[in-house]
Amino acid sequence: MQKELTARGPLLNEKGELHEAGYARQLVKQYDRRAIKAAAHRIKEWDYYLMMNDRWGVALTIDDNSYMGLLGFSLLDFSRPWEHTCNLIYPFTNGKTAMPASSAAGDVSVCRKDADFCFKVLPDGTRRLTAWVKNFIDKKPITAEFTLTGAPQESMVIVTPFAEDRKAFYYNQKINCMRAAGRVEFDGQVIEFDPEESFATLDWGRGVWTYKNTWFWGSGNGLVNGKPFGFNIGYGFGDTSAASENMLFYDGKAHKLERLTFGIPQKDGRDDFMSPWRFTSSDGRFEMTFTPVLDRASRTSLGVLCSDQHQVFGRFNGTATLDDGTVLQIENLLGFAEKVFNKW
Repeated sequence: MQKELTARGPLLNEKGELHEAGYARQLVKQYDRRAIKAAAHRIKEWDYYLMMNDRWGVALTIDDNSYMGLLGFSLLDFSRPWEHTCNLIYPFTNGKTAMPASSAAGDVSVCRKDADFCFKVLPDGTRRLTAWVKNFIDKKPITAEFTLTGAPQESMVIVTPFAEDRKAFYYNQKINCMRAAGRVEFDGQVIEFDPEESFATLDWGRGVWTYKNTWFWGSGNGLVNGKPFGFNIGYGFGDTSAASENMLFYDGKAHKLERLTFGIPQKDGRDDFMSPWRFTSSDGRFEMTFTPVLDRASRTSLGVLCSDQHQVFGRFNGTATLDDGTVLQIENLLGFAEKVFNKW
């Protein structure tokens, strides 16, 4: 049973615990960092944008994990394939990044000697992103500027508790199918993003996590029958008994899915990320094969902090079924699927 949240109100009660868990189509619950009762160093807040077309991808991140902040810039070329990610980490931000309490309003900006990132939300809902990194590759700078428009009325919002800690929670929104216009300049090359064929996704998250977690997440955007189509799928993070975060988006409307399984192939007892995957849902409404093109893999081990990430980009083929039973044929839709293990 999927519990949909429709009543507006505060996210947390006076004890710093969730009022209720479930999913929503908008940010109906109000996030307030001051209402958190967990240890301050465990608060995590992030804005992650991914812009893609058939050739290129760009990911921009502003992250405040309290004990550290992060600025992330990824450039991906799906034709070669090739990618490079530059993550700049700064200690003990402790909320000083001033991440907005809502995805719908508020700006966030981080300006340092080695990087300058700014994410703005205009009154009409347009989003403006700018980013500069001084030393992206071989001491060469990179710049990006994007304008995102056409966000659908409905999005995926999940309110997830953790069974082992009532003061831990995961409040997350995914906005798919935004049109992306922009450009990236690096090493004498200018890469243009045409909004007619380029789409963006926002991963907006606020919460308090437990120390050790593994999650699976996938997303994709494109045109199906001439209309914007996207999806968000995932599981493994927190207690999702009230609701999953699996959802389709078509022509501005959200269509809720049940449970879903990531079929990552195995080889010699290990995940074989670059072989074809299989996705299936318990309600039969998301049946896909996934052909990998590029694995954006990273592993970090710093004492008590550890992260092992595989964000795999590729092509989805199969069927997606809307709430009214309409079956959409999905052909070569560019997207990604990831498996991430974190201790932090």
